[in-house]
Amino acid sequence: MDHRAYIDAAAATLGLKIAADHRPGVERFFDLAAMMAEQLQGLPLTAADEQGNVFRPVEPETGA
Repeated sequence: MDHRAYIDAAAATLGLKIAADHRPGVERFFDLAAMMAEQLQGLPLTAADEQGNVFRPVEPETGA
């Protein structure tokens, strides 16, 4: 997928200037993010996979 048009549109919308020497890294990041998203899209999910509504932190185990 060619992310250049999206990068240009998003940067313009946010008023960001992407330096020419940073552009290749930004494009590589979008390629990497797309590859990760593609892997996740293929995972079958069930109702049990829903995120929790409330975060409840727990104390770490002390290992003693």
